[in-house]
Amino acid sequence: MSDTAESGPSAPIDPETVVGHVHLKVAELDRSVRFYSEVLGFEVTNRMGSQAAFLSAGGYHHHIGLNTWESEGGDPPAAGTTGLYHVAFRYPNRSALAKALRRLDEFSIPLEGAADHGVSEALYLRDPDGNGVELYYDRPREEWPRGPDGEIQMFTKALDLVDLRGA
Repeated sequence: MSDTAESGPSAPIDPETVVGHVHLKVAELDRSVRFYSEVLGFEVTNRMGSQAAFLSAGGYHHHIGLNTWESEGGDPPAAGTTGLYHVAFRYPNRSALAKALRRLDEFSIPLEGAADHGVSEALYLRDPDGNGVELYYDRPREEWPRGPDGEIQMFTKALDLVDLRGA
C-alpha cells in the first residue's frame, strides 16, 4: 500500500483530534484541588484518597488529573529546565472568560499576563505548584487577522482588562 496525502505517515492529523486532558504532578493534592475547583470552577469527578483527583467541566470524566505519586512535598521545576510551559483552558465566549477573570479577582489570584493575540484573548497565571495556566477564548474564525495570502497573522498586544471585566 502506498502512502497518500490522505492516509500516509506524513498526512495531517485528523482535524477532530483534541487534547483530552492534562495530568499534573502536584506537591499537595488538597491545595491543588481547591485551586482547580474553587478558583477555576472545575468539578471533582473522582478522587483516589490523598493521592489523586480528577476534575472536569460539563460532566466529562476528566479534563484535569492531579496526583502526588512522584511529587508529594516536591518543589516546582527550576527555571531554565524543560517541562510544561502552560496548560490552556478555552472558554466558549468572551463573557465566560470575563467571568473567569472576575473569579480570579475574587480569590486574589495574580495574573502574570493578559494578551490579545488577534485570534484569541488570554489570561496567564500560575497554579499553586507553579504550573503555567492560560485561560482564553477564541474569536470566531472569520475575525482572525490574516495576511494577503490568507495566512493567520497572530500578534501579542496588551489585553484591556477593564473592558474584559465589563463583558
